[in-house]
Amino acid sequence: MLRHGILALRFFSVLTLLTGILYPLAVTGIGQALFAWRAGGSLVRVDGRVAGSELLAQKFNAPRYFWPRPSSVDYATLPSGGSNQGWNSAQLKKALAERRANLEPSDRTATIPGDLLFASASGLDPHISPASASYQLDRVATARGFDAERRQRLLALIGQKTEAPVWGFLGQPRINVLQLNLALDSLQ
Repeated sequence: MLRHGILALRFFSVLTLLTGILYPLAVTGIGQALFAWRAGGSLVRVDGRVAGSELLAQKFNAPRYFWPRPSSVDYATLPSGGSNQGWNSAQLKKALAERRANLEPSDRTATIPGDLLFASASGLDPHISPASASYQLDRVATARGFDAERRQRLLALIGQKTEAPVWGFLGQPRINVLQLNLALDSLQ
């Protein structure tokens, strides 16, 4: 019986060393060697300081910036995830009404894109649809005091920052909100 216990302890120690130490170190090393920028968090730097990550949404709520999708975790990275609220949830209905009121244009003829009303599954999706960016164009241009020429340049910027679906067919066209807002600041 003692022999089985010692054998089990040895087996446990070897597996712990392999799967708990050596494998994670090897994967991290390979990731750093082959994909250093991605493995480092895809951090975007402006003038030497970290402005954010291309992979995670950030909270932009000033009228002069494009807003990301809503986040059920308030853009916090550790408790990422969806709200898991069903269509009959009073809390979800209240959140949708607040978001709709915050986004509703004065003429009320435009349809609000769904990705501005509903959070993503992770709550941290850094992208919005081109329709969502176009929907916000008037608010951003007005808040920045853009004339007709700069509004046109802003519209062109939305087109420039639109990413095609992965490999041309996976997903939808999308815009990284951080990249768009950084380019917007240089448009002034």
